[in-house]
Amino acid sequence: MIVRTLASVIDTPAHVKGAAFESRRILLAADGLGYSLHDTLCKGGTEQRLEYRNHIETNYVIEGMGEVENIATGEVWPLGPGTVYVLDRHEAHLLRAETDLRIICVFTPALTGQEKHDADGSYPAAG
Repeated sequence: MIVRTLASVIDTPAHVKGAAFESRRILLAADGLGYSLHDTLCKGGTEQRLEYRNHIETNYVIEGMGEVENIATGEVWPLGPGTVYVLDRHEAHLLRAETDLRIICVFTPALTGQEKHDADGSYPAAG
């Protein structure tokens, strides 16, 4: 059984900060589950271009307001508490945070916790 708190992740190497986000990586590849679980904060007034070519990401919004845009189609969906969006086809997308957003994210395959976004917004393939 794994029991972990968000507080135990804050200010550790599993707490990754960028200009527009903070990712508190609660479960990672080392936990051996095949997926990773992240509690992510996106700063209000920001836009991020992301494209996870090597991962499927499921996102569940629990706080805040924003929108996600599929870059290929131009489709835009509003985001708010209770909304889930899944990047099941590795879609390039824009994530816009109107207010601070808090999103629970699940990545398959699991992230190690040390990944950095590359120029297209992807993480490298699991190695």
